Amino acid sequence: MNLPAKDQPYFFYRQVLGILNRTSVPFLMGGGFALEFYTHLGRGKKDMDLLIRRHDLENAFEAFSKSGFRPELTFSHWLGKVYSDNDFVDIIFNSGNGLCEIDDLWFKHAVPGQVFGFSVKFCPPEEMIWTKAFVMERERYDGADVMHLLFKCSKRLDWRRLITRFDSHWKVLLSHLILFGYIYPSEKKRIPHSVLEELLSRLHHDLTVPTVTDPACQGPLLSRTQYRFDIEKMGYMDARLAPDSKMSPEETTDWTAAADAEEHK
Repeated sequence: MNLPAKDQPYFFYRQVLGILNRTSVPFLMGGGFALEFYTHLGRGKKDMDLLIRRHDLENAFEAFSKSGFRPELTFSHWLGKVYSDNDFVDIIFNSGNGLCEIDDLWFKHAVPGQVFGFSVKFCPPEEMIWTKAFVMERERYDGADVMHLLFKCSKRLDWRRLITRFDSHWKVLLSHLILFGYIYPSEKKRIPHSVLEELLSRLHHDLTVPTVTDPACQGPLLSRTQYRFDIEKMGYMDARLAPDSKMSPEETTDWTAAADAEEHK
């Protein structure tokens, strides 16, 4: 890929990659660059998402500051940014719902490639599917990205790891796999029968167990705004604040409130 002119954001992106390479902070390429790497959809790569482990964030920010850029911890539970004037790069260490932490497995199964002449590793397609499957906001729905990743990567996917990643949220994965068969009826064999059979068996078993009595709503794990009425007016508990959650009440409030600010821009 040729490097555009200096006044383009790509020049800044290249600088960021250089800084991380020189400081040996492990990172993965995500976002549109990774999606294009796997799917070849021809989509424009208007921004850059880099994924790191939370414990590497301080070293990365220090390196950016020393290079004259401005790092920012935008949301303490999942996202930082590094700025150069009006350009920025997202530095991601979890997902917005707090479920998909960047851990060692992301790096173990990363796929090598190149961006702007740098040797990089792209985040695994399994983890991309895992994180994107939960993005169902009014203004952003990543379901089509999930479909294209399933279409292009089905033969290489570690289906067992993918199922394990979803853990108790396996119904979200099943919903996308069912949609895949609807969207691509001639390609349904790309999804292994054994995977569908296992998840459908879980669903059948789920129908036989007693209904959960605690009034929890898992909608906020899919959209930070569209289930606020359920939490604020109907008395349901926010699943983002479950005992095993990685989000604090303050982080949940800040992340939800940020959507209001974006709506009123």
